[in-house]
Amino acid sequence: MSNPGDADVTTINDTRDLAAYLAAGARPAETFTIGTEHEAFGFHRTDLLPPTYEEPGGIRDLLTTIGQSEGWDPILDRGNTIGLKRGSASLSLEPGGQFELSGAPLATLHETKGELDAHVARLQEVGPKLGLGFAPLGFHPLARREDMPTMPKGRYKIMRQYMPKVGTRGLDMMFRTCTVQVNLDFSSEADMVAKMRVGAALQPLATALFANSPFYEGKPNGKLSNRAQVWTDTDNARAGIPAMIFADGFGFEAYTEWLLDVPMYFVYRDGAYHDVAGASFRDFMAGRLAALPGEVATLGDFADHSTTAFPDVRLKRYIETRGADSGRPDMMLAQSAFWTGIFYDPAALKAATALLKSLPYEQIMALRAAVPATGIHTRFGAGTLRDLAREAVAIAADGLKNRAKRNAAGADESVYLAPLQEIAAGGPTQAEFWLQRYEGPWKGDVTKIFAEAAF
Repeated sequence: MSNPGDADVTTINDTRDLAAYLAAGARPAETFTIGTEHEAFGFHRTDLLPPTYEEPGGIRDLLTTIGQSEGWDPILDRGNTIGLKRGSASLSLEPGGQFELSGAPLATLHETKGELDAHVARLQEVGPKLGLGFAPLGFHPLARREDMPTMPKGRYKIMRQYMPKVGTRGLDMMFRTCTVQVNLDFSSEADMVAKMRVGAALQPLATALFANSPFYEGKPNGKLSNRAQVWTDTDNARAGIPAMIFADGFGFEAYTEWLLDVPMYFVYRDGAYHDVAGASFRDFMAGRLAALPGEVATLGDFADHSTTAFPDVRLKRYIETRGADSGRPDMMLAQSAFWTGIFYDPAALKAATALLKSLPYEQIMALRAAVPATGIHTRFGAGTLRDLAREAVAIAADGLKNRAKRNAAGADESVYLAPLQEIAAGGPTQAEFWLQRYEGPWKGDVTKIFAEAAF
């Protein structure tokens, strides 16, 4: 979660300054870390409704209770606590109150597991005291848009007003989806390019493997990932898989140029968000914003702007892979394991690059459009995406074995790929499991998912 109050106020003199800003994230491979972010829907245990911010026992009380009991520092927006920060980790809110852990950068997946286990224990401890539960699912299985509360964050008000102008599903994205993503490092521009290309090409597979949102307003609607379907028409000027990632000459400058063409949302000044939705960051750099005449952009403004672009793989001073539904803790961990194994072992990254070398951009986009409905069964070559999954998961496993990061019991990080290996071998995805429950013991009652999916 970005905190604009800590922004870099260095004035931008040239677009090359922005490319250099991104390039400065490069670090030696031996210092690479893993950062995992994951979200869950809060719900009242009595009526399953999402909690509001202000109500007794609601989101504000949740943040206050955790902050006081664990020593987290509040993150404020106009006097409202809208998140907590401790060290390099934070707890934050998505627009509809979805509760997110932005994990600390950690050296191994074993540490990631420890962090995730502690977070689940935190929610299991605090939630019942407030009458709340937390369900990590990709799309809210019951709530309509109008059922979702709003959080008192200035940037979300601006987004809420702008989203309906640029797509049909932006408000669903904001209020009714939850995701899990992993943030990983790069050592050079060439390393960044290789990881961005492999990551982008494999996003449809990731969506299929982690599909966990088969219900819409209380019923199945033919999608395995409603969250991914939402992203097909949220705001395509800032989302999806940009073609420039696969173009000749792709690098920090090319990504910067693409990002500068993404319309702005806001400018943060003097403790407030100023609505400039739809404006050009290039005009901002030149001091030509109509809403803030004469105000010029800083590197902090560029960092904020980079968080308002939503490609499936996003470049900051690290790389975010963003194509997965939120899900069970072991699947959250498997998401980090999958990308760590491929990205952090040179042989694995090379193998993945070779595996995807002949996959054209048009087919990647066709897969992206198909997987919300057909998931792991999406046609791919002479078979389905499950065939690609077997190869990609095996590459990730080899990469993690090569890393040889062992826990106290002597196991390497490849143990965290077990859920994906089961799916690759023919097992059901999370979405398919829930549909089996719906058609079987639930007898068509989607409300049963809250008890079974909750932490």
